[in-house]
Amino acid sequence: MPLLNEADTRAKLIDPKIKAAGWGESQIEREHFVVKGKAFTAGRIYLVGEESRRRSPRRADYLFRIHNALAIAVLEAKDESHSVDAGLEQAKGYAMTLGLPFAYCSNGHGFVEFDFFLNRSRELAVFPGPEDLLSRWQAQTGHSRLDATLDRAAEEQERTGGFGGPPPRDPVLQPPCPQSVCGKELRYFQEVAVERVLKRVVAGQRRILLTMATGTGKTFTAFQVVWKLKKSGWLRKPILFLADRIVLRDQAYNNFAPFVDDQSDPRSIIRGGKWNRNRDLYFALYQALDSGDGAEPLFKSIAKDFFGLIIIDECHRSGFGKWNNILQHFSDAAQLGMTATPKRSESIDTYDYFCREEPEVPIDPDDPSKGTWNPPAYQYSLGQGIDDGFLATYKVHKVRTTVDKTGLHVQDAQTQGAEIYVPEGAELRDVYLTPQFEREISLPDRTEVMVNHLAGLLRRFGPREKMMVFCVDIEHARLVSRLLQNAFADLGDPQYAVPIVSEEGDALTWLEHFQDSDKKSPVVATTAELLSTGVDVPACRNIVFMKTISSPLLFKQIIGRGSRVDPSTGKEWFRIIDYVGATRLFDKWDRPPGEQPPEVSGARTAKIEGTVVDADSGALIVGASVSALIGPNEQQGPFRTDGEGCFHFTQLPAGTIRISVSGADYRPRQVSVETEAGSVQTVTIELKTQTGPVEKIRVQNLTVTIADEATFMIESTGQQLTLWQYLDYTRQKVVGHVPDWARLHEVWTDPAKREAFLFDLEAESVHAEVLAEVLNQPRADQFDLLAHIAFDRPIRTRDERAEGFVNYEQHFLNTYDAKAREVVLALLDKYRLSGVTEITSPDVFRLSPFREMGQAPGVIERFGGAESLRQTLTEMQQRLYRKETA
Repeated sequence: MPLLNEADTRAKLIDPKIKAAGWGESQIEREHFVVKGKAFTAGRIYLVGEESRRRSPRRADYLFRIHNALAIAVLEAKDESHSVDAGLEQAKGYAMTLGLPFAYCSNGHGFVEFDFFLNRSRELAVFPGPEDLLSRWQAQTGHSRLDATLDRAAEEQERTGGFGGPPPRDPVLQPPCPQSVCGKELRYFQEVAVERVLKRVVAGQRRILLTMATGTGKTFTAFQVVWKLKKSGWLRKPILFLADRIVLRDQAYNNFAPFVDDQSDPRSIIRGGKWNRNRDLYFALYQALDSGDGAEPLFKSIAKDFFGLIIIDECHRSGFGKWNNILQHFSDAAQLGMTATPKRSESIDTYDYFCREEPEVPIDPDDPSKGTWNPPAYQYSLGQGIDDGFLATYKVHKVRTTVDKTGLHVQDAQTQGAEIYVPEGAELRDVYLTPQFEREISLPDRTEVMVNHLAGLLRRFGPREKMMVFCVDIEHARLVSRLLQNAFADLGDPQYAVPIVSEEGDALTWLEHFQDSDKKSPVVATTAELLSTGVDVPACRNIVFMKTISSPLLFKQIIGRGSRVDPSTGKEWFRIIDYVGATRLFDKWDRPPGEQPPEVSGARTAKIEGTVVDADSGALIVGASVSALIGPNEQQGPFRTDGEGCFHFTQLPAGTIRISVSGADYRPRQVSVETEAGSVQTVTIELKTQTGPVEKIRVQNLTVTIADEATFMIESTGQQLTLWQYLDYTRQKVVGHVPDWARLHEVWTDPAKREAFLFDLEAESVHAEVLAEVLNQPRADQFDLLAHIAFDRPIRTRDERAEGFVNYEQHFLNTYDAKAREVVLALLDKYRLSGVTEITSPDVFRLSPFREMGQAPGVIERFGGAESLRQTLTEMQQRLYRKETA
């Protein structure tokens, strides 16, 4: 008897054993059920030129669920020809991704189980049933003790006649809010995050942190946590959702709308003063709680045990001072912090506060020297979101003006005719670098050049693609908005570009329209800080940096504005247009998994240490802002001086480093420090007091042009490559598959080998369409592009090859009658338009003129049969390239 294939193995051998174990095939059929062929990722989006495509999603053969609340196991099936344990490693990989305690594999004649609680495997003749897996999960997680507690509570409820409502249930086993109610289904990583938070709440943990990239649904995840806690009856006390911006508070309020029913709305916004204390779900700005009508802030008038759970959105922005007093007051409540940024020096206080109850684990299990840390309850990075296909991928455009490339040398600028206005109290320096532009010195000519360049890009990409431009301050944002509005005045839209710089007046209306994918204007929003975090604009296709960023935390927040996929507009990728070198802050958190790019060579071993003091009194200045300007587009900091007025910088190159210092009520100052490799330079910087705000120095009639620009591709390992680096990358990959031209020609003229070859290249992010774009050869044949890149062969267009075919292959053409020859010549025209892959697709016969010939059946009839047509197509492809010689 022949061996069964995988599909038959599942249907005839595995499915009956699973059903016999007590698993249903749907939630309607049974409480505990199995989902077959479950795709748990969306399939990574990748770019071919300006077109996005998706890879196949990751899919589990069988996913087992308890109460539709808890995913508990996965099973990978193989056909009968495999050993029973052949799919174990694949199943383990899926289980680890999905956060499942059990992984199974089978060839239909038994099962192999891997138990992640015990980290060991065993063979089984019979598949375990739902009660078996649930009891093992409860025993290992402590939920069996929880069940005993809940049983006692139920008995007490029964004894007291049900006073106080129904008894609580295990919130982990409470089904989530269904898609029919909330409009969305939990993604696998959100489900893992919800489960891990609930396990900690049930265990009595008071401080919990979720680190999830922007665009991955932190608020929706928090909503599902609250849904399970409330609907299970576990949490009787109210919850508080705390934010620091109106738009974030209101977005959360709207996201919790599924709690509203015909009888009541349990939500309430605390705006200050009197507020309704008979609700279940409260939403507030920390500013509202931290202020009040009397001497004490509002939060102190609320009982310390009033809330059972506090959710802190964008908790990294606390600093950690903003939230601290409020959280300390409600210290008995469980506190769930949510952030989109991994642990960095800027967010250490946040991680220390929320993760102090987490177990200590090695930072790198393979390198003990890196130490240990207390990780968040769950992490999901931007790179992982891109790899899973839930977040949009990106392309990077880097642009520099001449003044950003070399810095502004004041004396040279004056010699060339620039006019410099120095307001009273300002101190003119010899050199200014990018981080100081529009902060200390205004360069309107530079801004105009950047805006004109950006307008050119928009006209090329599409002037109706939504865009955020991040500017230095409100004044700069208004200028950029005005210039972009003027540049596109011909579109007839008076609100094409608007400054969104506050949460007042027209700005909130503009923001609401900008967020709506169906609204056509505004198209461009310029901002300084307001749009950097938490604002959902799914249709945004362009993120533009015109302000320098030194904070990796803020950088991640900003690029997250473009990372959302928007099905309503077809957006699956976005551009990052960088005029100030902000994209140097990309790190492995932002890249999809894969081989990481090499570290930049060149040791940086110099250090600078110093103190900042008052020039008149010599008193130490605590909290002064200090930055090390390493180059025109590179800096460290700003950092604050410590309690003794000290600062220090490490990993500096040898040479001239400019230290920029500012402080409240002091004039900014910049000093130059000469560093040496391996040595420490010590400096004391004196600041003079200033009596009031000082206007920016202004430079006009400055000659500024675009110095250089490059577009970066994001290839399969997540590396950013300039277009020319991409050509080198392509050359290496092509030669790796076909070492010489003769082998390339052999592969290309065999349709099956060519298809496999192109498939392998595409898996490594090598696409002929991209080569055509980079080389500006849209009409070139794919074969000639690859031959040119790898073996320096001349590029020939498809028109040239088609003409050569007609001229040299008359004998071949004359072997067919008029009707068959008409098909061959029509196929040749399709080749001219789209290349050789077009004429190998069966879909080509659905197009005109083949449609008029009767599509595929009619074409086959002209050749006297399908096999004759197939041979003609193969020979035609070979003859297109026959005249090639090595």
